[in-house]
Amino acid sequence: MHFKRASFLTKLVVLGLLIYMATSLLNLRGQIQVVQGQVDDMSQQVEDLRIKNQETKEAIENKDDPEVQQRVAEEKGLVPKDSVLIYDVAN
Repeated sequence: MHFKRASFLTKLVVLGLLIYMATSLLNLRGQIQVVQGQVDDMSQQVEDLRIKNQETKEAIENKDDPEVQQRVAEEKGLVPKDSVLIYDVAN
């Protein structure tokens, strides 16, 4: 079986396609890295929100505990951190 040699134009077209494919792959790799960075950032945000939700849930469950009330008041800026609370036990 005898094959005809590819012409110069065919070789040029194939070379052009290879260059196009290589640049496309590099571009996609860059996009994947950007998106992976966004996924990592969002995963960290999800974890931060999960921790905050757990803290809020614990604060709600222990809402009658004076220490929890003090901590929440300090976090909200309602009471200075070094203040002393006086509890009225007469009632």
